[in-house]
Amino acid sequence: MPDREDGAASATPDVPRPEPLRTFFRVDTVRREDGRVRYVGESYVPERTLLRKIGPAFREAGYEVEVETADEGHVVVATPLGHGDDGIPWVNVGLFLATVLSTLFVGAYGWYYVPLGEIRANPLAMLRAWPFTAAVLGVLMVHELGHYVAGRYHGVNVSLPYVIPFVFPFGTLGAVIRMRDRMPSRKALFDVGVAGPIAGLVATIIVTVIGLSLDPIHVPTELASGSGTMIRFNNPPLLTLIAGVIGQPTAYPDPTLSAHPVVIGGWLGMFFTLLNLLPVGQLDGGHMVRAMVGPRQETIASIVPGALFALAVYLHYLRGYGLNESVGLWAFWGVFSLFIAFNGPANPVDERRLGWPRIAVGVLTFAVGALCFLFVPIQVVTP
Repeated sequence: MPDREDGAASATPDVPRPEPLRTFFRVDTVRREDGRVRYVGESYVPERTLLRKIGPAFREAGYEVEVETADEGHVVVATPLGHGDDGIPWVNVGLFLATVLSTLFVGAYGWYYVPLGEIRANPLAMLRAWPFTAAVLGVLMVHELGHYVAGRYHGVNVSLPYVIPFVFPFGTLGAVIRMRDRMPSRKALFDVGVAGPIAGLVATIIVTVIGLSLDPIHVPTELASGSGTMIRFNNPPLLTLIAGVIGQPTAYPDPTLSAHPVVIGGWLGMFFTLLNLLPVGQLDGGHMVRAMVGPRQETIASIVPGALFALAVYLHYLRGYGLNESVGLWAFWGVFSLFIAFNGPANPVDERRLGWPRIAVGVLTFAVGALCFLFVPIQVVTP
């Protein structure tokens, strides 16, 4: 068998040949396909163990690895880090521009009270809402870029953010990034997971301070009189705390005055952070808890859907809230968290435990994230 392995190596002399691969995998043939290196042979250990043993060595050589099972046997596929990242990310750019337009429209019509007829006659009227767009996209993009920078730091192949355009009330459904590589270690998994919430919370606090410091805007008389359906965004504890520290109000006794729309960017950042910190699947909280406690994370994740359903039941049956008063919101997230919990967490190659400094950062991040929670964040009010 060594003769066959040496023959494979000589046929492709420039491929990585880390020692752990020789120890835990019998290489029969080696070939290059589309920039990747495929080692065909037989693994001496289970797939998960093989990845844990050979992953770090391949990463030092500049490759990410995965294992496939084919008719010809086991196949270790080594992909160069950053493979396929060349060129302009047109999808990311297109979605970002579409979200700029959607947030400008929603901001102008829904938060700056620009009449729809005026927008139709002069689309540039939407530019009045540029502070709202900057606030909303600012907190979302800073959050996702936190993940991106941490991923690049650890050599993980992550995409640029994909921002999702939508309609009311924010003009977007949020943003995501794609992680194309398996996490090399629990340390990397934690750093990538926690970087988004920390960066996002910093941006959220800055945006909230700016929004509360700006002059309130005037609400049209017909809306201020209370006629028609309105969406009420209740203040999470963090927003109330920030307002108290800087000595600014979050509401005004005059119904014709409303907090500046930039504050909504801060509110969205808090709510977005709260949902992402749920310790489920591949949400940020799921990454962090998986890195902090290991495979036991799945036990914690299994509790989350039930807790969200219980919250919806509590609000509806014991507090008398309706579906439009956040009952439906928590029920939806119960279903969603059940789905992502079923798909499981990210499993790193290196399972060595985190040190106490990272554990402390994780606990502190969850503690600050808890200040973004309130039982009834959104209410649809009909006078």
